[in-house]
Amino acid sequence: MSASSKIIRTTCPYCGTGCGVKATVSASGGVHISGDEKHPANFGRLCIKGATLAETLTLNERLLHPRIFDKRASWSEALAMVAGRFREAIQTYGPSSVAFYVSGQMLTEDYYVANKLMKGYIGSANIDTNSRLCMASTVAGHKRAFGADIVPNVYEDLELSDLVVLVGSNLAWCHPVLFHRLENAKAARPEMRVVNVDPRRTATSEISDLQLSIAPGSDVALFLGLLRHLDRSGKCDASYVALHTHGFDDALAIADSWDVASVAKATGIEEASLQRFYELYAENERVVTVYSQGVNQSICGTDKVNAILNCHLATGRIGKPGAGPFSVTGQPNAMGGREVGGLANQLACHMELHDPRHQDIVRRYWRSPTIATKPGLKAVDLFKAVSDRTIKALWIIGTNPADSLPDADSVKAALASCPFVVVSDVVERTDTSEFAHVLLPARAWGEKDGTVTNSERRISRQRPLRQAPGDTMPDWWSICRVAKLMGYSRGFDYGGPHDIFREYAGLSGHLNNGSRDFDISDYDDISQRDYDSLSPFQWPRRKGSFLSRRSERFFANGGFFTPDGRARFIVTPFHPPKKRNAGLFTLNTGRIRDQWHTMTRTGVAPSLSRHIVEPFVEIHPADARALDILPASLARLSNAHGSVILRALVTDRQRRGSLFAPIHWTQQNSSCGRIDALVGANTDPISGQPNSKGAFVGIEPWPAAWFGFALTRNKPSDVDAGYWALARTGFGWRMELAGLSEPEDFERYARELFGVTADSAALACVEDFGRGAFRFLAHQHGRALGLFIMSREPVEAARAFLCEKFASHDPKDLMSLLAARPLSHADCGRTVCICHGVGAKEIEVAIDGRARTVEAIGRATRAGTGCGSCRPEIQRLINEKASHAQRAPAPAQDSPQEEHA
Repeated sequence: MSASSKIIRTTCPYCGTGCGVKATVSASGGVHISGDEKHPANFGRLCIKGATLAETLTLNERLLHPRIFDKRASWSEALAMVAGRFREAIQTYGPSSVAFYVSGQMLTEDYYVANKLMKGYIGSANIDTNSRLCMASTVAGHKRAFGADIVPNVYEDLELSDLVVLVGSNLAWCHPVLFHRLENAKAARPEMRVVNVDPRRTATSEISDLQLSIAPGSDVALFLGLLRHLDRSGKCDASYVALHTHGFDDALAIADSWDVASVAKATGIEEASLQRFYELYAENERVVTVYSQGVNQSICGTDKVNAILNCHLATGRIGKPGAGPFSVTGQPNAMGGREVGGLANQLACHMELHDPRHQDIVRRYWRSPTIATKPGLKAVDLFKAVSDRTIKALWIIGTNPADSLPDADSVKAALASCPFVVVSDVVERTDTSEFAHVLLPARAWGEKDGTVTNSERRISRQRPLRQAPGDTMPDWWSICRVAKLMGYSRGFDYGGPHDIFREYAGLSGHLNNGSRDFDISDYDDISQRDYDSLSPFQWPRRKGSFLSRRSERFFANGGFFTPDGRARFIVTPFHPPKKRNAGLFTLNTGRIRDQWHTMTRTGVAPSLSRHIVEPFVEIHPADARALDILPASLARLSNAHGSVILRALVTDRQRRGSLFAPIHWTQQNSSCGRIDALVGANTDPISGQPNSKGAFVGIEPWPAAWFGFALTRNKPSDVDAGYWALARTGFGWRMELAGLSEPEDFERYARELFGVTADSAALACVEDFGRGAFRFLAHQHGRALGLFIMSREPVEAARAFLCEKFASHDPKDLMSLLAARPLSHADCGRTVCICHGVGAKEIEVAIDGRARTVEAIGRATRAGTGCGSCRPEIQRLINEKASHAQRAPAPAQDSPQEEHA
């Protein structure tokens, strides 16, 4: 590091792992990202998303100035309108006529003041968060069993456990650093066992000793059978149950009829596999159950959570080294949002909205004129209220509900009908901002200043790396300015996030005395200097306890936050999922490895679009054959809520009768890939969390007359194609396209796609009329400006190679582009390792050369030796080679199917 550079330690803004990031900032403003070796969440390791954070520090597509009715405005004009319209709605229709919809992307300090304004000054609880979509069932399950929303365990327990059970958690793609910690622990202790419970075989399956491809929605039956087995095998801890719990007999009575045969019938899992799982759980004292969205995002998500908790409580395997139920959060500050009361049925600092004593504590501490006394509208109901115009003014902060909420087309219609919509975001154009009357430019990662809490209750700092661009401001600032303009000056006079954090810490300990779980009052008088240098810490951190010996875990010796201090076993009867009608499929939705939410951040990083570039649907080969859906063809999914068109990935990793599609594509980067348009607005009756993995859909071939692949330096302004998907590259853009009818003039079509004219670029063409294939290359002065490859079948082309050559300024590369394949050396195939640019075909060559472990592949190709996010995929390639040793050599070119394989 040069003398003029400085190191800033901050926290990654993606998943709930909460990895520490070390940013080296040069005097010129350049940023180099590495993992923070001192941070206890990741000890220096980052996944590919975290490793490429510097690529997101761009002003491309940023919202830099306030806008009113899509015209640039000043902050004073914009905030005056926001305050005026909210004040007018409250005066005319009452406090329940306004709402905030916020996000786990917000920092804790932003979240806190938004909650304070709505619940303590406006007097309504109509503030909910997109964490409702991912963690609400866990919150409800924790509170039912423990009396408070507490994750009892810590990350180290993954490494100390003898058995790790992963339930509805594709850890390898959704929490890669935690997966790597588990992978390393298993390598160090080969006797460790991993069970993966998931309807699909995922990247996480590559590490598992037992894959349980469970029928969607049958998790409760699986854990009822486990509870019965634990009781019958004498593995329940009678002493722990007697001393620290209530309700065991009632929970066991429900489980008593669930023998292995009954569980097998309900779950679709073979009896032998079930028996092995139950025996592994019974035999190992140190068991950690990791669960995530596959559990939470369900019509019975809360019961699923409690069925898992019941098994840990029955055996006393909770809060001990290597043992406990472990919910891993999806967003960087989902936990922080839960702590400040960001959900519509909470008060700040884990206090209860329905408890008059807690209401009084919060109101007096805030010195607020009122306090919300009844729950507000949860996310799905909130947008229904927007639709029926009960909500007159809505402020959306840091989230994109037009794409991420269920029944997404209805959400768009609701936003279109809302009298007043405010959107605070970092990018100018999203599918939600289209409906904003006022757009407020927020600060992005690298500019924000505050704290976040990760999945193991560890609070870390996010720090700014650079001066904020344009007129962008922090969310806490805009919320406080609006509060003051609404007449609430006294409660929002903060000098910065440090002041907010101090107040928040003080509230957590106010009249607490150990009666409430969340307490960080040791920081209620923290100085600005100490806040600036604050090291990661886990709560609780009670006043005066800083030097005292304390446990990082909860509940090993009881001490629950119920009135009598005992945990509650919850009766969780199994309610079979609604049966599918003939011809319909169960749709599972989720994340992919290299993208995040609706791609407003990851979509601007060219590296992150090299792995998977378009929306897709996984379908089992037998289902695909029955429906005449060919690999790499396009398929239309539809139901009463909407329809999408996706690339078909035919794979036996998918269950028959089920489909999987990712959540990330929007109208900004695809023609029709918004998957939540198909998800109904059905919710868990306790948590209010949507059933995002249980929609029923039909699927059929989309009869494309032609397919295309394009590279261009200019972003197309209007794509004339029935199907298209757009991804950023280092030189510009890459596209997949298809249409129901062929353009009348492909040459004119190509020029319009590239944004060039006959005067600005020469156009070379290669035609194969017999195959109905065309290739067009626009170039000027030996430099490629656009490449368009069209075929009547899905385009086979060396895509990674073409992207590399298109970026080149060497005129000799133009011939390779026009040929659409390498002329002098082998094609590397689709990119698997982003860090070192290693393709699937390079890895396959190394496997053929007797590199049969991930480590050996790394030595041969460097793949998997960077961030490690690709290691599960490398292992899958090894496993597939081993099981298909006699298969034919791979083709020389990539089809879209292979891009996703």
